[in-house]
Amino acid sequence: MLRPSLLRSDTQRDTHSYYEASVVRPPALPPLHGTQRADVVVVGGGFSGLSAALELTERGRRVVLLEADRIGSGASGRNGGQAIVGYACGMAPFEAQLGREAARQAWALSLQAVDLIEERIQRYRIDCEWRRGYLYVADRPRKARALRQEMESLERDYGFATTWVEGDAVRQYVDSPRYVAAAYEAVSGHLHPLRYALGLARAAQEAGTLLHEHSPVRRLERRGPRVQAHTDAGVVEADFAVVAGNCLLPEYGPGVLPPRLTARIMPVGTYILATEPLSPERAQSLIPCGAAVCDNNVVLDYFRLSADHRLLFGGRVSYTTMTPPRLRATLQQRLQAVFPQLAGVASTHLWGGFVDITMNRAPDFGRVEGNVYYLQGFSGHGVALTGLAGRLVAEAITAQSERFDLYTRLRHQAFPGGPWLRTPVLALGMAWHRLRDALG
Repeated sequence: MLRPSLLRSDTQRDTHSYYEASVVRPPALPPLHGTQRADVVVVGGGFSGLSAALELTERGRRVVLLEADRIGSGASGRNGGQAIVGYACGMAPFEAQLGREAARQAWALSLQAVDLIEERIQRYRIDCEWRRGYLYVADRPRKARALRQEMESLERDYGFATTWVEGDAVRQYVDSPRYVAAAYEAVSGHLHPLRYALGLARAAQEAGTLLHEHSPVRRLERRGPRVQAHTDAGVVEADFAVVAGNCLLPEYGPGVLPPRLTARIMPVGTYILATEPLSPERAQSLIPCGAAVCDNNVVLDYFRLSADHRLLFGGRVSYTTMTPPRLRATLQQRLQAVFPQLAGVASTHLWGGFVDITMNRAPDFGRVEGNVYYLQGFSGHGVALTGLAGRLVAEAITAQSERFDLYTRLRHQAFPGGPWLRTPVLALGMAWHRLRDALG
């Protein structure tokens, strides 16, 4: 069992986030006080909750959104900013569990998820530094073979073409001696995630959503056919609830979802280092294609350039809920292994926090007792998929649920070991994967 406030306090996210430092937040929204009635109550002010609230409000529903901290204070406001097509699990679970036709539908939805980001940015005039382009890289021959097989499978089975390069040609895309092969595609992209979250919140408010910050939901209760969301100082009674609290939910509100559902996700700490601003020419020379970059190791490095020409580099994870020791030095070493030419460049920001993963890395969407919907298990692919999830749950509540139900058909398991042992079991398993990656 996690000790109180572990996921909120034992991370670098409050130390020095580049994203927080590069925005001006609006004044805090008032906490919920007293009783309110709504058609839908949304729990969580990240991408998925904001997306659901915006979509539902625009469909004519009265929506109240309750955020335990500040809008975008969880994974949505501190992630790597990479909006990626597909799923963290790949397409294999969809194919094996749902069949090839349903898998193709799921793939098409993942493409729509990225397009939805661009659609919302344009429609709601969200200044979040959006840019298309994504580069998958491999740092050794075995990984290159696996990456090429994956890209060939996507083109053969899903019609998704990438540009393949290897050897010296890789440096036309990313100027690093580390990588032996790469695949480039122009569909995925990257953005400033906190700016995007705040833009969604503004759009939802302008549409008519009522947003409350510092309003953690402690429990959901049935009241006849309706549901009540209880905070420390108020209650929202609604026909439907959308729960989008992810891995922080059990800590803030252990009575919100049944334990059998929260046991299906685990928190994984992920951390990012930002360099000092580089000259535009030097920054462009690092990633000439301008894409977000990610390798295909189990414990991976991912990085991109910011609009003010910093390198934002993520490459350290924690499966124990504890902040890794010597975090800044470790990330600096990993960064310089990728870009030796940045030796001596200072880092100015270091931050991180927790994302939720499922056992099979597939998203976990569903409903409880008919009118409580939940969205969890984005497993590191949430920047794009969360927005789609919000749209699909709004469809399910207001019109038809066929697209939402595609995901509910995926089967999930609780992590082994129960509340006491599942974290060390996961950490041990990932240590084995790290060793395998290191051995090539």
